[in-house]
Amino acid sequence: MTIFLFVLLGIAVGGFGTLIGAGGGFLLTPILLICFPSMTAETVTAISMITVFFNSASGSSAYAFMKRIDYKTGIIFAIATIPGAVIGTILTGYVSRQMFNCIFGAFMVVFAVVIILKSRMGNSSAPIDREGRFRVKRNLTDREGHEISFSFNMVSGILISIFVGLVSGFLGIGGGIVHVPALVLLGFPAHFATATSHFALVFSSAVSILVHLGDGSLTQNAAMSLSIACGAAAGAQIGARISKHIKGSVIMLCLAIALIFAGVRILYMGLV
Repeated sequence: MTIFLFVLLGIAVGGFGTLIGAGGGFLLTPILLICFPSMTAETVTAISMITVFFNSASGSSAYAFMKRIDYKTGIIFAIATIPGAVIGTILTGYVSRQMFNCIFGAFMVVFAVVIILKSRMGNSSAPIDREGRFRVKRNLTDREGHEISFSFNMVSGILISIFVGLVSGFLGIGGGIVHVPALVLLGFPAHFATATSHFALVFSSAVSILVHLGDGSLTQNAAMSLSIACGAAAGAQIGARISKHIKGSVIMLCLAIALIFAGVRILYMGLV
């Protein structure tokens, strides 16, 4: 593949990844594995994570302009992803990758089914007047003047974020593909879940990149990494702008489809 094709690949995965808040790594990793069978898993993961970082940073800047990021929650969730990302990286040396692939692949497919079923039941956001010891309320206004009120359980969100960081560090897929639907199930509106998840991804992917810099994975295929990453940064701007014209239910349907795709792919990798 030429540099031009790498840039186009980055635009494609970056655009769709930003649209659903998943970072694009879940698409890029299987593509690299198929196109470059001789490339080591460490190198594939490193390229994927640097792409996720550029993609999430670019996408977050666009979502920040739209005022769709819940910064208070995003910073807390971002901090929570860091220990998970470190643990996930360490666990790669002790846990059978095939076993985890099978379990996690099946989990994502089931999670996708839950998202589809819940979307058919109506609005997935938790009622604003619902109370609880760790439940917090948010009242946000985006750039277009739309006022959004929602509530969610902060402890549940933190625990989910730790798991997301672990998944991100272990599989190199960004983690947003789990974070977004989880936030929606907690009570976040789809657009704010996507933007806030993207913001948290900046931090978890940065931690993973530091680990890969330490083991030397990023020193290989530097031209490929930068080409795909630059394309992803451009694609993120496109995806964020397209999201303004797409309903939240459509975003969640796209995410459910992406979950099934990634889940089947990971499950297959665990079985072969």
